[in-house]
Amino acid sequence: MRTTYPNSLTDAEWDCLQRFLPPRSPHGKLRRHCLRTIFDAIFYLLRTGCPWRYLPSNFPPWQTVYYHFRQFCRTGLWVHLWRELREAERRRVGKDPHPSAAMMDSQSVKTVEESARIRGYDAHKCIKGRKRHLLVDTLDLPLMVSVTPADMHDTQGARRLLAGLKYFVPRLKKIWADAAYRGKELADWCQAEGGWELEVVERTPGVRGFAVLPKRWVVDITQAHYP
Repeated sequence: MRTTYPNSLTDAEWDCLQRFLPPRSPHGKLRRHCLRTIFDAIFYLLRTGCPWRYLPSNFPPWQTVYYHFRQFCRTGLWVHLWRELREAERRRVGKDPHPSAAMMDSQSVKTVEESARIRGYDAHKCIKGRKRHLLVDTLDLPLMVSVTPADMHDTQGARRLLAGLKYFVPRLKKIWADAAYRGKELADWCQAEGGWELEVVERTPGVRGFAVLPKRWVVDITQAHYP
């Protein structure tokens, strides 16, 4: 009997997800575990944050789940699902599936000593860890994500974030960002790379502490969704 958790796929969600799975080769071996259970295990791990080896015993062996997770990463399945969901949500609210405006920001987060080598020290925030670079549309839906060591400057992280984006978001024309991205060099690079106009939204003079910045406040909501 299938054990369900709050993160488990509903029948409607599974029917939708199956449309994007590659067909199984008729010459391949029969699967011992249902792919739906594999996805439930992956979503359980992502939602709870538990280690792979701590997956509950009612799921397939963690090695099997991890193997499929890596296969989905290698084949680009996660990126494909992500884009399809974003475009479907934009259509649902009556917008073009491809946005014409976006917001860019970064956030430094701490890592543990046992973390991988993608790590550095952000002297401005006094944080040792990684930096997440995000580009979101006006609905707070991610367009692109990049992870770098925390000591990478935002202008360099922006290049990694935006490189090659033109093909996937062809209508994008405007990008709003904060003062960390100011500079003619980055603005010229954005224009040459994708024909994007980079507009830096400055803080109101004299305002101290947190303040909502026009145009680019949406990306702050996205940052708040991550621990």
